[in-house]
Amino acid sequence: MMQWLTSDFSIFTGFIVVLALFLVFLGVKIVPQGYQYTVERFGRFTRCLSPGLHIIVPFIDRIGREMNMMESVLDVPSQEVITADNAMVTVDGVVFFQVIDAARAAYEVNRLEFAILNLSMTNVRTVVGSMDLDQLLSQRDTINDRLLNVVDAATDAWGVKVTRVEIKDITPPRDLVDAMGRQMKAEREKRAQILEAQGSREAAILRAEGEKQSKILEAEGRREAAFRDAEAREREAQAEAEATLVVSKAIAEGDINAINYFVAQKYVDSLMHIGSSPNSKLVFMPLEASGVVSSIGGVAELLRNLGTTDAGKAPVARASTAKSSAAKSSAPKAGPWDAKD
Repeated sequence: MMQWLTSDFSIFTGFIVVLALFLVFLGVKIVPQGYQYTVERFGRFTRCLSPGLHIIVPFIDRIGREMNMMESVLDVPSQEVITADNAMVTVDGVVFFQVIDAARAAYEVNRLEFAILNLSMTNVRTVVGSMDLDQLLSQRDTINDRLLNVVDAATDAWGVKVTRVEIKDITPPRDLVDAMGRQMKAEREKRAQILEAQGSREAAILRAEGEKQSKILEAEGRREAAFRDAEAREREAQAEAEATLVVSKAIAEGDINAINYFVAQKYVDSLMHIGSSPNSKLVFMPLEASGVVSSIGGVAELLRNLGTTDAGKAPVARASTAKSSAAKSSAPKAGPWDAKD
């Protein structure tokens, strides 16, 4: 009998120990880092368990949801979207989100990730569909900001913070890509032609300015040359006027050889101009022998007069000059024209 009682007591004790261990196992909860557990008492939410060791009441409290509090990434699958200018494009992206309030994320929405995914897809269609293709390809930052604002505002009631929405790829149709390539090539050719035309215009302007400056300088040179020529002619005229004045003074004093010298000089100059013509093979000259001889003789007599005047023999020179003039005037005269090769 005693052995039976002892055996029953051992079994009861073992049962109590096993029951205690089972209750401890049910009541002790360890929450890992980066997670929060919700606790439900009789099916109603009571509190959240932060990372660490916690004890709950077995059979009364239970763990409701195990919420991941770390930032998570959700892929948005590719979808075809029609833009505002009726271009069909394929768009995909990613969404980064983080659970801020575990209780609201657990009990305010069912299937949290599925809800965020569908919300992102619908807003991608809305934002992309309101933009032209050129804006869509060149303004991805604008698209990302608009998507982030819309999705984050919608998920705020779920205790979720959407940190980033990124468009990964935008793929237009192949024929549209080819058309865009041709358009880009045409734009580049247009810019090249414009630059070439501008270069030609600037070169023409520079050439015209150079020619203008050259003509201005040439005109200034001609004006300066004409001014110099005028000065030279004026000086020559002044010299000639002075020579004429001297000759006139000599004539007024009774020296006839002065006018002979003046006429002879002009006559010889004229003959020089006639004979120096490059096209003259045969020259006809009006040559009056007595006039030429008398003019040359007057020149010689004038020179002799100048020499004898300096030596104090001026009266003798004038007498000889008078005799020679009388002799020459009595010489026979030639015809009005003499020919000379």
